[in-house]
Amino acid sequence: MELKRVVVTGLGAVTPLGNDVPSTWDAMLRGVSGSAPITHFDAALFKTRFACEVKNFDAEQLLDKKEARRLDPFVHYALFAAQEAMDDSALNLNVEDKDRMGCIWASGMGGLRSFQECVEEFMSGDGTPRFNPFIIPKIITDIAAGHISIRFGLRGPNYATTSACASSAHAIADAFDLIRLGKADVMVTGGSEAAIEYTGVGGFNAMHALSTRNDSPATASRPFSKSRDGFVLGEGAAALVLEEYEHALARGAKIYAELSGAALNADAYHITAPEPDGIGAARVMQLAIEDAGLQPADIDYINAHGTSTPLGDIAEIKGIITVFAEHAKQMNISSTKSMTGHLLGATGALEAIATVLSVHNDIVPPTINHADDDVDEQIPEWLNLTFNHAQRRTINFAISNAFGFGGHNACLVFSKI
Repeated sequence: MELKRVVVTGLGAVTPLGNDVPSTWDAMLRGVSGSAPITHFDAALFKTRFACEVKNFDAEQLLDKKEARRLDPFVHYALFAAQEAMDDSALNLNVEDKDRMGCIWASGMGGLRSFQECVEEFMSGDGTPRFNPFIIPKIITDIAAGHISIRFGLRGPNYATTSACASSAHAIADAFDLIRLGKADVMVTGGSEAAIEYTGVGGFNAMHALSTRNDSPATASRPFSKSRDGFVLGEGAAALVLEEYEHALARGAKIYAELSGAALNADAYHITAPEPDGIGAARVMQLAIEDAGLQPADIDYINAHGTSTPLGDIAEIKGIITVFAEHAKQMNISSTKSMTGHLLGATGALEAIATVLSVHNDIVPPTINHADDDVDEQIPEWLNLTFNHAQRRTINFAISNAFGFGGHNACLVFSKI
């Protein structure tokens, strides 16, 4: 069968850099860090005392007080991002066939804060099992997808994807497939996370996954630099409206870019460490490029997974060199996690937005926090990692990588239209 084309017609975000897409994108291009001392809880005794928190966020700007209390922050963020994306798409829900509209939404951790509060309340009591009747709907990872579908009346495919840090890239890939196979006309997709809590920070600390650069939070996320010592935990949400191309044309929609290819695979190597030579990363990039009908030499920009971990960054670079060989010298590569931190299950969607806007605007956001005397000898100096400053260039084709604990790999290809 002939596959349908899929385009991006709406974007929404709540991030450590801003509570909408324009402010987030502006901060990215200016190289602003969203990292600062933790305010969500007292982190004085933790190894890591900073994170990329969402700032100045008020759920009651969209939800009434009663509704807001019944939802975990990861759902608050999801609803705000989805609302912005739907508004941006200018879809008229009064005339659309909502049976042909759906939502696939991701989260790696779900309602972590609500679960933590529930356990604390139980343990501080007399042992009588009294629980909030909303606790289960507050914590399950699929609930954001349900709330989004209810809010907009979307009666098409509706579910959640969970694959750690690849979760929302998987959601986007699934939504893409549903549209190009003709099973939906419009899909709201993305992911949200709110894991900057005792359990999230403490758990990642125990794994030695987080940076402990407490004396300089703003410079702690430094992908591809020799002194990198772990990722910076982030939170927030990112949403995209994907739409069948002819459907978008028929209603005169604004189109940001085309989603032209996607691929998913596994390292099948280790629960937390990447395959050292980047074999899985290389394979998923190659498959995504082939799915888009392109060649590696067509790609102008890679929004790297680039977490700022010692093992992960090198594995990804090795995978890039395997796929692109000499053409790697002609591309831009950057990691926007240097500014946003790592949004776990939401990171794939946020970086997809950054990639879409790069293609749409012909500009590459930077990898910040790199010093000339902090070069990792394992990374070829001829790679253009877009250090410290955004770079303008023509971007016809770009890819966004997302890799998750468990060996989950995803790659999305976006094209100028």
